[in-house]
Amino acid sequence: MEKKKILYVTSEIFPYFPEGYISNICRYLPQGIQERKNEIRTFMPKFGCVNDHRHMLHEVIRLSGQNIIIEDTDHPLIIKVASLQSVRMQIYFIDSEDFFKRKSTYYDENQVFYADNDSRSIFYAKGVIETVRKLGWDPDVIHCIGWISALVPLFIKTVYKDDPLFQNSKLVYSIMPDSFTEKFPTNFKKKLQQTNIPTANLNHFRNPGYDQLIQTAIDYSDAVCVTPGTGKRLCTYIEKLQKLTLFHPEDDNYVDLYDEFYDQLIESDKTAQ
Repeated sequence: MEKKKILYVTSEIFPYFPEGYISNICRYLPQGIQERKNEIRTFMPKFGCVNDHRHMLHEVIRLSGQNIIIEDTDHPLIIKVASLQSVRMQIYFIDSEDFFKRKSTYYDENQVFYADNDSRSIFYAKGVIETVRKLGWDPDVIHCIGWISALVPLFIKTVYKDDPLFQNSKLVYSIMPDSFTEKFPTNFKKKLQQTNIPTANLNHFRNPGYDQLIQTAIDYSDAVCVTPGTGKRLCTYIEKLQKLTLFHPEDDNYVDLYDEFYDQLIESDKTAQ
């Protein structure tokens, strides 16, 4: 198959995060897909624990400067980039003075879930999409990994459904072992309505939490990747919707599986036409 263009919207990447299950997949999957002669773009949040100087991040002025509006408040979008020189892979970082300067990720020093994690997820999703639009890059596949990227499929299939860049993009969502038990604020649904997402597309968010967020990502994705340990409720939900599904293997030999999975997804659309 001809070269594919894959957009990765991730939650954490090694070496910007310590080595771990999610950060390793988010590093080595894009790298492996790129090494198979495909074109990739990879994004992650610029959490405060990511050291600009150590990792040689620099701001991309031509991509920064937009405002993401959440609850009638303008939040300036800052785009930074770093390179993994040994594998010739660039990483784009979504930064914000309001949302991503804290040293910890989703919990404060007392292990209290940040009250604005819902707004942070909106900002991240919109920030990635607007940056890709500014790049003028039309991905064949948009692969979202981790809960903070879960709103991307919803935005692509509603607010941005008429954008030519995404007309032929296939959405993939990976369920990761990053669940939380806390609930989002009750006005989360209202915040999304204010971003021009129709109320009819927000049925899961009457009592918004992790499962509701992931169910929404599944609804608006064309395919789903399931990692070991995914809860029975979500697995049942995927089966009910009969989504094209890849089960992430327990070993590290997964790059070719994903490469073939992307091909299958793209080809299924051509067959349907």
